[in-house]
Amino acid sequence: MAAGEVKSVLFVCLGNICRSPIAEAVFRKLVTDEKVENKWRIDSAATSTYEIGSPPDYRGQSCMKKHGITMNHIARQVTKDDFQTFDYILCMDESNLRDLKRKSNQVKDCKAKIELLGTYDPQKQLIIEDPYYGSEKDFETVYEQCVRCCKAFLEKSH
Repeated sequence: MAAGEVKSVLFVCLGNICRSPIAEAVFRKLVTDEKVENKWRIDSAATSTYEIGSPPDYRGQSCMKKHGITMNHIARQVTKDDFQTFDYILCMDESNLRDLKRKSNQVKDCKAKIELLGTYDPQKQLIIEDPYYGSEKDFETVYEQCVRCCKAFLEKSH
């Protein structure tokens, strides 16, 4: 990576209120702890329009608070611009991946590498399940998966 070069990553899930804002916050904390936050542009977004303008799910927020991580994100949908400006678009499950690949095909100069965040999991949990209809424990599982995947992604990407 050239000096002064900024990398960028966009975390994506269906509604952008559970999994992707957790991944975004976890990754933000990791790069801050490693003092490389000025080398990254980090965001998260949704494949759907369901939750645009909403804050993260309160269960996700309380899970993150418990781990001392701040979340301040407002849900938004993936844009054409995202495919052209982000280096990586990391999503949570097969359906996100299909939606993103379909959308990226409509973008002329897509530069983003689109993949499952779970491909980086050392425990090989490929899919990060949506905790929306689950319990607090499911949010904790998402948090733990995001920590493992984001650490591995950060190591691989620099």
